[in-house]
Amino acid sequence: MSWTDVADLVGAACLVAGALLTLVTAIAVLRFPDLLSRMHAATKPQVLGLALMMTGLALIVRNPVVGWTLVLVVAFQLITAPISAHMVGRAGYRTGKVDRSALVVDELTEDLEASRRKAESDGAAGR
Repeated sequence: MSWTDVADLVGAACLVAGALLTLVTAIAVLRFPDLLSRMHAATKPQVLGLALMMTGLALIVRNPVVGWTLVLVVAFQLITAPISAHMVGRAGYRTGKVDRSALVVDELTEDLEASRRKAESDGAAGR
């Protein structure tokens, strides 16, 4: 068995594992009850699933240009997934889609109240 056969087998295993993680992510997004659980399911295993699929593809294709492109795809996913999840969480919180009683720590309420008080004092000072 040559190293290309081993790379093909490992690449195929990575592709299957990544596809399974992506499938689990899709099922979890459909089945989980609240916004925060769905966000967690949409970001955590999805990033790992994409990284596994890109690794498998790089091992099968074995072209340096394609490999560096796949590295960029994974890097951009790692950069954007936490930011988008954070923004979706804040938007869901502000629109009332998050059950605040289920939160262990709720720092956003304090920040929103402080910004509201500041806006009111700035509005009163400007009159």
